[in-house]
Amino acid sequence: MNEFDVVVVGAGPTGLACGIELQQRGLKTLLIEKGCVCNSLYNYPTHMVFFTTPELLEIGNLPMTSLNEKPNRTEALKYYRRAAEHYRLNIHQYERVDRISGENMAFQVFTTDRLGCGHMYTTSKLVLATGYYDVPNLLNVPGEDLDKVFHYYKEPHPFYNHDVAVIGAKNSAAIAALELYWTGARVTLIHRGAGISEKVKYWIKPNIENRINNGEIKAYFHSRVLEIRPDTIQIETPDGPVELANDFVFALIGYSPDLKFLNSVGITLEPETQRPRSDPQTLESECPGIYLAGVIVAGMHTNEIFIENGRFHGRQIAESIASKLQS
Repeated sequence: MNEFDVVVVGAGPTGLACGIELQQRGLKTLLIEKGCVCNSLYNYPTHMVFFTTPELLEIGNLPMTSLNEKPNRTEALKYYRRAAEHYRLNIHQYERVDRISGENMAFQVFTTDRLGCGHMYTTSKLVLATGYYDVPNLLNVPGEDLDKVFHYYKEPHPFYNHDVAVIGAKNSAAIAALELYWTGARVTLIHRGAGISEKVKYWIKPNIENRINNGEIKAYFHSRVLEIRPDTIQIETPDGPVELANDFVFALIGYSPDLKFLNSVGITLEPETQRPRSDPQTLESECPGIYLAGVIVAGMHTNEIFIENGRFHGRQIAESIASKLQS
C-alpha cells in the first residue's frame, strides 16, 4: 500500500530526525530522498571536519562517538546510517519528487525512481526537509557551463600541477584553496569582497591569510570573474581587467534553497525577511498540512540553521502532526 500518515521529502540529518520522531508517535512515515541518505553530507569535501562536537549532531537519542574532539564527514555518515538502521526508517533513496498535488489530509506525491519508474503516494501530511546544498549560486558569466567549472569541491588530488581558480572567500572556498595548494596546484583566489570572510573557521582563517600574504596563493579581492574560457579566465580587478592561465574553476559562492520546488506547492517567501511563511511553534507552512524542517525554514538566510539546531525541528513537527491525526 502506498498510503501514509506522513511523507518526509529529504533524508538528511533533519529529515531522519523528523522520521524518527514521527515513527515514535506511531505514525506511518515514508522518507523520500533524491540521492543517498545524507546526500549533502556525502557531497561535502572528503576530509571535512565539523565545526562542532559529536553530541550536537545526535538524533533520536543515539550517542555519537568520534576519535577526535570534532567528528569528520566519514564518522557522521556512519552515524546517520546507524540511526536510520536502528529505527528501521522507511527510506526510498534515489527517488525524486516530481510533483505534489491535493490538499491537507489528502496529498498525492508523484516521484520517479532511479530506474525511471513512476510512483504515487497518498499522505495526510507532508514534511519538506530538502535543505539547500543542491542548488549552487551561479556566477552567471560566459563559460560557466564548461566542464572545467565546478560548484562543489571534493578532494584536491586530480588538480595537482594545474592552474586552479577558487571563487569565494568563505569556509568552503578557503578550505578548497588550502588543500589544492598543499597538493601542488597553482591556486588563485578571487573574491568580490575586501578579504577572507570573518565567518571562516578560526583555525582556517589565519592559515589562508598567511598563504596569501606570503604569495603562495595569489588573491584578487574587490574582483569578479568576467568570462571563463577553455584555458584562461578573465577577471575584473581594481587595477583593470586581468587574464589568467586556467585549467579548472571552483565557484564556491554558496547555495540556496530550491525556491521553485517550494513555490510549486504554494509556499512563498516573506518579502522583507526572505523566509518561507510558517508557524514558528509548529513549523507548519502557509499551506495547511505541509511542514518545513531544517535550513529551509530560514529561507535565503542559510547561515542561521545547521544540523545542531535543525535536528530539533522533528520533535516540533511530530508533536503538531500527532496531535492533529490522533485526536
